[in-house]
Amino acid sequence: AYSQLTSLVRRATLKENEHIPKYEKIHNFKVHTFRGPHWCEYCANFMWGLIAQGVKCADCGLNVHKQCSKMVPNDCKPDLKHVKKVYSCDLTTLVKAHFTKRPMVVDMCIREIESRGLNSEGLYRVSGFSDLIEDVKMAFDRDGEKADISVNMYEDINIITGALKLYFRDLPIPLITYDAYPKFIESAKTADPDEQLEILHEALKLLPPAHCETLRYLMAHLKRVTLHEKENLMSAENLGIVFGPTLMRAPELDAMAALNDIRYQRLVVEMLIKNEDILF
Repeated sequence: AYSQLTSLVRRATLKENEHIPKYEKIHNFKVHTFRGPHWCEYCANFMWGLIAQGVKCADCGLNVHKQCSKMVPNDCKPDLKHVKKVYSCDLTTLVKAHFTKRPMVVDMCIREIESRGLNSEGLYRVSGFSDLIEDVKMAFDRDGEKADISVNMYEDINIITGALKLYFRDLPIPLITYDAYPKFIESAKTADPDEQLEILHEALKLLPPAHCETLRYLMAHLKRVTLHEKENLMSAENLGIVFGPTLMRAPELDAMAALNDIRYQRLVVEMLIKNEDILF
C-alpha cells in the first residue's frame, strides 16, 4: 500500500511539473578570472589576458566576454551547483534552479499552516521564537525540499508562519517588485472601487511571472485564513497590516515618504486578498 501511495504522489508531482512555466531569467554576470585557456561560450573566440578575461554567470556558470554578455539572450538556467541557498536568493533564480512553479518554502510552509494552523488565534500576527525561525531558514538553505518542518520538529505553528514571512522579507527583490510598486500604491490611493481593481490588474501584469504566480498562491491561502476569522481573529485588514511591509518595499524613498506608504501597502494586500478570485 505504501509503494502504491508513493507512486501516486510521484505521478501527481510529475503532473504538476508538466505545467511548470518557462520563466525567463537574465544572467547574473560577475567579472571573473579564468585559470588556463578559456573560450567565450557566446562567440566561441579566445578570452585574452591573465586576469578578469571575461564574466561568469553566478547562477548557471555561463562564461562569456564582457562585451558578449550584452547580447546573450535571457535564457539563464540556474544550476543547484551555483545556487547554494534558498533564503535571500532571487525568486525566479530559485524556482528555475529547482524546476518548480513557486519557491518550495512557500508551498511547504503554506501546506503545513493549512493542515494544522488555520484556527490558531493571531495566525501570522503572533511571533514565533526567533531562534527556531532561524533554524527553519537554515534547514531550507541546507536541505531544500527535504527540510523537516512537521509538527514533530516545530510544534508551534507561529515558527512556520515566521519562517514564511522571513522568506519574503529576505528576498533581494520583493515579491511585489520595485518596478511594479508605484502602480500598486496608485491603486490603494484610488477612491473608486472599480477603478481600484482595474489599476491592480494592470499592476499585476508588471510582475515577473514567477512573482505573480507566487503572489496568486499566497493570496488564495490568505483568503482561506480569513474564512476562519471567527477562530483565528485574522481579517483581510489584519493580514494586510502584517503582510503589507513584508511583500512591498518602497524603492529608495526618503524615510518620511516610506512611512506614509505603509498604510497604502496594507490596503494593497487587503484588496488583493478580498478580490483574489477576480484578480488572478
